[in-house]
Amino acid sequence: MSGDAASWQDPEWVGLMLDDCEVWAVVGLSGDPSRTAYEIAALLQSRGKRIVPVHPTAPTVLGEQGYATLADIPFPVDVVDVFRRSEAAGEYADQAVAIGARGVWFQLGVVDEGAFERTTAAGVPMVMDTCPAIEWRRRG
Repeated sequence: MSGDAASWQDPEWVGLMLDDCEVWAVVGLSGDPSRTAYEIAALLQSRGKRIVPVHPTAPTVLGEQGYATLADIPFPVDVVDVFRRSEAAGEYADQAVAIGARGVWFQLGVVDEGAFERTTAAGVPMVMDTCPAIEWRRRG
């Protein structure tokens, strides 16, 4: 199940994450409101999700305490949402599996087929190369 965008954006997995998952760790989220990660984190909050900033400087963003790494988060995470370049994103999928996340979401333009294969082989749903804002609009 690799190689094409249709498998990367399985509607069942998109629905699982958007509808059933509440705690979203946002990798690459800083306090800069001009960044896409900030905009999407604010959207997630407006949709009732709890966001958890994951950034090396561990800033507090949108009222939520940040953590330097996924492993530092002291409570369960449902989705790991990755705002990193494709070549740097795969390690976060692996870390998401390691912490027991229910899903992994790579943002628009972020593609790592190897990470997709590893993550889904571990039984963790993964979505790549799309954005929650796009998917919510698509659904109406």
